[in-house]
Amino acid sequence: MKRGMLIGIGIVVLLVLMIGGRLVGSYNRLVVAQQGVSNQWAQVDNQLKRRNDLIGNLVETVKGTATQEQVVFGQIADARAKMAGAHTPEQGIAAGQAMDGAIGRLLVVVENYPQLKSNEAFVQLMDEIAGTENRLSTERKRYNDVVRDFNVMVKVFPTNLYAGALGFREAAYYQVPEVEKTVPKVDFSGLKKK
Repeated sequence: MKRGMLIGIGIVVLLVLMIGGRLVGSYNRLVVAQQGVSNQWAQVDNQLKRRNDLIGNLVETVKGTATQEQVVFGQIADARAKMAGAHTPEQGIAAGQAMDGAIGRLLVVVENYPQLKSNEAFVQLMDEIAGTENRLSTERKRYNDVVRDFNVMVKVFPTNLYAGALGFREAAYYQVPEVEKTVPKVDFSGLKKK
């Protein structure tokens, strides 16, 4: 009887160790993946802050020429304030999307003032912003890739059974705002032939 009891206890201990090992391994993978999401968000955040700084300089350059466009400048100021106050990826995403829309409206203003395009400071700032937008686009894609991997890990069986209990929740994707998905209207009807 003692021998059978020892074997039973040994099997229970072995099962507990196997389940515990699986749980610890899964927890560690979730922590590593969550840190990957945080790290990649930091890269996006760096580019958003860089763009935020550049936009301030661009707005000041444009203000000198397009003084009556105060609404657009106010929207950009609001978007910059949201970016400065963002403390979570979700807030940063919302602030970035607000800035995306404000930049689109600023570019419309720029198109209405062709003399800006010959301003050397403006051209240099636009080049900096274009480079930043490209880096930002790359970082957003990388962020979304890392978020996808993390979210899959949180949702797959059996990890989904305990991920929530351990404090792991799905991360937010950086999605393109609806306003950015609209196709711009190109109209050359106002151009005169020479």
